[in-house]
Formats: sequence, C-alpha cells, structure tokens
Amino acid sequence: MKKIFFPYGKGHLEYTFDDGELSAVLTSSIEEYIPEADADELVERALREPVGSASLSELARGKNNVVIIASDHTRPVPSKVIMPKMLREIRRGNPDADITILIATGCHRGSTKAELVDKFGEEIVGNENIYIHNCDESEKIVNIGVLPSGGECEINKIAYEADLLVAEGFIEPHFFAGFSGGRKSILPGIAGRTTVLANHCSEFIAHPRSRTGMLDGNPIHRDMLWAAKQSKLAFIVNVVLDSEKEPIYAVAGDFEAAHKKGTDFISGLCAVSAEPADIVISTNGGYPLDQNVYQAVKGMTAAEAAVKDGGVIVMIASSVDGTGGDHFYHQLADEADISKTMALFLSRNRCETVPDQWESQILLRILSKASVIYVSEMPGETVRAMHMIPAASLSDAISLAKNMLAKEKPSITAIPDGISVIVNSDRQY
Repeated sequence: MKKIFFPYGKGHLEYTFDDGELSAVLTSSIEEYIPEADADELVERALREPVGSASLSELARGKNNVVIIASDHTRPVPSKVIMPKMLREIRRGNPDADITILIATGCHRGSTKAELVDKFGEEIVGNENIYIHNCDESEKIVNIGVLPSGGECEINKIAYEADLLVAEGFIEPHFFAGFSGGRKSILPGIAGRTTVLANHCSEFIAHPRSRTGMLDGNPIHRDMLWAAKQSKLAFIVNVVLDSEKEPIYAVAGDFEAAHKKGTDFISGLCAVSAEPADIVISTNGGYPLDQNVYQAVKGMTAAEAAVKDGGVIVMIASSVDGTGGDHFYHQLADEADISKTMALFLSRNRCETVPDQWESQILLRILSKASVIYVSEMPGETVRAMHMIPAASLSDAISLAKNMLAKEKPSITAIPDGISVIVNSDRQY
C-alpha cells in the first residue's frame, strides 16, 4: 500500500494505492534539496552577490524614478520576503527615489486590495505606490519596437519611463516558455495585449521547442528576451520554491545571467524520466496556481508527456475561481468537434491570435491524445462543456479512469506536483 498526497487548493487530496498498482511516482528532487539558509538569508545573499551586475543599491544611485515589477495574485512569489529587501537596497542607493511597484498581470484580471495585502503585507500596501498593469489600458501602453517574430512590442509606459527598472519573481518549469521568471516579468507581465497575442501565436505554441524546460531554440523565449532587453530591465531577484512555496534558492543580478543560473539550478532538480502509462494523475501544485482551469493546463502538460496515446489523465485542481476566462471557456465550449477548433487556431497567423487561444490550443492538444477527468469544485456541466469529464473525488476519478480503459491492470503514474517537474519519456510530443 502506498499513500500519495496531492496538493489541492490550500489543502490536499490523498489516495492509497494497492501494492504494485503504481508504475511510477514522478517528483522533482526539490523536496530532497536542503537549502543553505532560510528564506531571508537566501535573498540577502543573492542581493549581496549579484550575478553579472553591480549591486541594486549601486544601480539605484542617481536614479530618481525606479519601478519594481512584481507578480500578481496568481503567482506564489514570496513578496513579503523579497520586496522589503529590494525597497531597502534601492533607498540605500538613493533615499529620495520615487518608487512604483508595478503589478505584472499579463492578461489576467487585476489583483484586489485583499490579494495585494496577502501578497505584500499591510505596511507595503499602505505606504508604497502600487500600480496594477492593465494590458488594455491604451494610455499606459507604449510601442518600443518590433519583436524578432515580427509582432509589435508594446509595454507599460510606467516601466518604459523608469530610470531604473527591476523585477522580483520566481523560477519554475513553464509549459511553453521553458521556464518562468527573469524576462517573463516584461513579456507577458507588463506587455500590451497585442504583444502577448503575437508572442503566444499558434505557430509558436505548436513549435516543438516551446515546451517545458526548453530555452534553446524556443521562439517564445527569444521574443521575451528581446522585449526585456529593449525595456532595459536592469536587475532581478528570483527564487526557487519547494512544494510548500518556501524559497530554497535565490538569485539576483542581470536579468539574463541571473535567470540562467537559476534555470541551471532547477533543471538539475526537476528533470524526471517516465515510461508512458495508461493513467496519469497530476496537479497544479495547489493554491494559488490551481485556482482556475486556465492555470491548470500547465499541470496537465506534465501528464501529457507521461500518458499513453488513448490513455486517461486525472487532473486535480480546485478551480475555485472558475474557468479562468470567458474567451478560454467559449473557445472550448462552443464547438463540439475539437479538431475543428484546433484547425481554426492553426490557420491564424501571429497577428490574428485571439485572447487565451494559446491555453485552449494546448488543452486541445492534450485532449487529442488522452481523455481528461477533472477533479475540482467546478460544476459538472462546465467541465463537460470544456470537453473534460467531471469527478466529485479523486477516488471516483481513478475508478472511472480504470473503467474507461477496461484493462485488467492499467499502469498508473502519479505526479503530485505537475508544475514542478520536467518530464522526459522515450517519446517526443
């Protein structure tokens, strides 16, 4: 018997597998890694020993208009640890600096005050100047050139007009950008919708290098790097988190060099090998990343790389915030034939991309390979409309998966945290 705990919202679901029932449990080595210090000291060390850059306090000297890009409520960045130290270092270099914290929402909804307080604490929210990026706020968007892909590069004017532009963030495997963190603070973080749409076009999403853990040859990453350089992103503080969302590693410095150091570190911990299984169970790592179906597609891609053709994915994501967007929902729900929707997406060039198309495209790619049983707080009819099968519990989902396959002993792989692993199998998808 083997009991596995699967993160779900702010808690977990558990299931006890019979002896021999599990073919594999895919977990990163992050949980085995012993941090060299606690979170505060890790960030302090990173700031004291920046990679490829002068210190943040040195960079701040003579810079009166400083902008710190911070992630929004959908990302588990430990801003209560990072932000006070960044503010301190900037003011050490220039006590009179005018500092704006710019919330990088990408194309997400804006963070509420309660979510900002939860993220930063009352003191920072009450005393610092915070501006929430809106990708459609035309008066706050400025064109800074043309991306390598040919799309227009538009970013938030507040960032572009800064004397010093810096960012906080975290690094994890990302299902089409290779890794999060670093340059993603700019694109999609504070980019205009037109730029995000061009970067997330169907051609790039379908590209074989636009996958988890891949940076070399990744066209999405190439655009993001260009945007960050053109925006003059000068300094980052990024962390790597364990399953409890606690920092185990931190890097600071030049946005490209520090990010590479961080991705090199996490690559050594997150790569796992898998033989394709009949049933693969995955999660989105619990709160805050499993708040909606849109975000949960990330965890499904880990299962996609580990499941057999015609197999079943059991996806566990609380989805208390719903589908994640009307565009995303209707792109899936309004057409019964998923092959027609995929053909429509692939027919569009990068300037014709519509909002959330990329997420729908990836989910359709997954559904073309395997059935998906979705364990969540979502109404069953909503899940069905999105071409997935609802289940009220993990136990029900596993029983249903076994019945669907009609095999005496289907192989089962468990991925307790689908966004923390880079799954390598004997097949390329």
